[in-house]
Amino acid sequence: MSDIKSPSRYTITAALPYTNGPIHIGHLAGVYVPADIYARYLRSIGKDVAFVCGSDEHGVAISMKAKKEGVTPKDIIDKYHAIIKQSFMDFGITFDNYSRTSAPVHHKTASDFFTTLYKKGDFIEETTAQLYDEEAQQFLADRFVIGTCPKCGNEEAYGDQCENCGSSLNATDLINPKSTITGTVPTTKETKHWFLPLDRYEDFLKDWILKGHKDDWKPNVYGQCKSWIDGGLEPRAVTRDLDWGIPVPVEGGEGKVLYVWFDAPIGYISSTKEWAAREGKDWEPYWKDKDTKLVHFIGKDNIVFHCIIFPSMLKAEGSYILPENVPANEFLNLEGNKLSTSKNWAVWLHEYLVDFPEMQDSLRYTLTANAPETKDNDFTWKDFQARNNNELVAILGNFINRVVVLTNKYYDGKIPATGSLTNVDAETLEQLSKYPEIVSTSIERYRFREAGQELMNLARLGNKYLADEEPWKVIKVDEERVKTIMNVALQIAAGLAVLSEPFLPFTSNKLKNILNLSSSGTERSQSLNWNDVSNKKALLKPEHQINKGELLFRKIEDAEIQTQLDKLEATKKANENENKQVMPQKDTITFDDFSKLDMRVGTIIEAEKIAKAKKLLVLKVDTGLDVRTIVSGIAESFKPEEIVGKKVTVLVNLAPRALRGVESEGMILMTENADGKLVFVNPDEDGVGNGLTIN
Repeated sequence: MSDIKSPSRYTITAALPYTNGPIHIGHLAGVYVPADIYARYLRSIGKDVAFVCGSDEHGVAISMKAKKEGVTPKDIIDKYHAIIKQSFMDFGITFDNYSRTSAPVHHKTASDFFTTLYKKGDFIEETTAQLYDEEAQQFLADRFVIGTCPKCGNEEAYGDQCENCGSSLNATDLINPKSTITGTVPTTKETKHWFLPLDRYEDFLKDWILKGHKDDWKPNVYGQCKSWIDGGLEPRAVTRDLDWGIPVPVEGGEGKVLYVWFDAPIGYISSTKEWAAREGKDWEPYWKDKDTKLVHFIGKDNIVFHCIIFPSMLKAEGSYILPENVPANEFLNLEGNKLSTSKNWAVWLHEYLVDFPEMQDSLRYTLTANAPETKDNDFTWKDFQARNNNELVAILGNFINRVVVLTNKYYDGKIPATGSLTNVDAETLEQLSKYPEIVSTSIERYRFREAGQELMNLARLGNKYLADEEPWKVIKVDEERVKTIMNVALQIAAGLAVLSEPFLPFTSNKLKNILNLSSSGTERSQSLNWNDVSNKKALLKPEHQINKGELLFRKIEDAEIQTQLDKLEATKKANENENKQVMPQKDTITFDDFSKLDMRVGTIIEAEKIAKAKKLLVLKVDTGLDVRTIVSGIAESFKPEEIVGKKVTVLVNLAPRALRGVESEGMILMTENADGKLVFVNPDEDGVGNGLTIN
């Protein structure tokens, strides 16, 4: 458990996104929305927060993509860094600094970190046999190798990790390894590298994680760490034979770079340095003061690196604090299938905003409500529609709309004063005052799904209060009572404006503008913070003027969802076609062999099904020579009436053969299209008559 009772400051890191593609909903759900909720919440209660991130721009995948596209690695990182950074801005992810690992400050920070450990003698220098592609004439870094995982048997494991079982691997561990560059089987060749001896840190990790964080780390994180530690740790290479990355800054390091998983987490430190320099702050307390709480937000595929390797690096250096928590999420799937950048099976953020402009909060809400916090979860477009329409529109949006419309209708937008409170009024206000602590407790335990639903429960409280008190009816008989009802409802609306900010920042801003809690400029008519919802007797004072209402959310129609499902279906078909293997060429034949085939143009003049035969049709075909019977296995693809009159290609000199009691005298030539549908190989040109031979 943490020894920090009340941290002086918080350093929050979000996994550095890899710049070989844009950002999709899996990234948001797994890392960036929960991290942003946490950072926004801490700021709202007045905490000192450094929320840092940046683009991860080194490593093999960048080189691979650059080679594939015929451009330089810098072209790749510049393109995707810009797209990723813009996506984060568009979705309201409030990084205090978003950097990149190609920045000079990062190169220096990572080089200095390596040099410090090198001078302290913390590395093992070894010459080892590494996989080598003779055809490409280069050593194969982890992601250039694919093979069978020795632990689970997955045949598509990479040289650094099996994405099926989550095991961390060395390329030489793979069974039947293959180069992804040339497809050849690699040889082995000796090369020198520096290793971090993780086995030296086993006792430290056992004490720090297995004893110290048994009760406060998520079970999925703790379990993976325990499995790794119990399995015994081994030295891990921190350098690679590559030409893209941070050069190894010591003698003998020529032609080598820092391994991306050594370099990338140091990006959190360099990003903090960049932020501090810009803001005129000292960066060191955010990484070296024991009263700082460090929290890493990551996906489950990065647990080992953030809980085992990076802490061992920090421990070896000696002056850094360790993370208090690493609340890693599991994976988010899409419509039942694993999200995949390479297969385009994703909802890309920049594309989402084209189809659903200004609806960032609808996606943020759905991803929070369905977050894969302890197990893999599934995003479906139908669930997205239901969350938006049945919760955001029907509960939160409906409550705010009724309150604002009635206040403007009855009081020209001025908050009415309360009279004497009924028990229901008092109980409702008491419940409102408890919500900040309820939501806080969930957030501080990293239960963001739970926290989001508690926020919606506050909107439900408001709806129930209005439905029970019926001010639209009471106004006809007791105008003074309605003033109290509307005042109470408005206090709930103000509470929602404040407490929704971490989850629904764009909606919160709209609601604050409606309630005149913040104007479009820098001045505020009335300002509220998180704790005010609990502590203030009235969040909105009598005579405070609110503005006209606007709809916070719009309903999503079935047709919009169908468009998204159609888009995914098209992607699925494209993937199937790409993966479909062309039948290998058959044995070579001579011209004489081919000339024996007598293929003629014919026309189907009759067609009917064979009883109890699922696939077979009996066809009468005019071949120009005669009208003959041919049995064809096309019944699952065509109805008999569809093909009568169809011109076809017929192999007429095929030996007769009995099929289901019918003698078939020839064969109709067919193929399959890209969708796997049977297609006639037919002569379509006008003037091609029955009986003409095909040469």
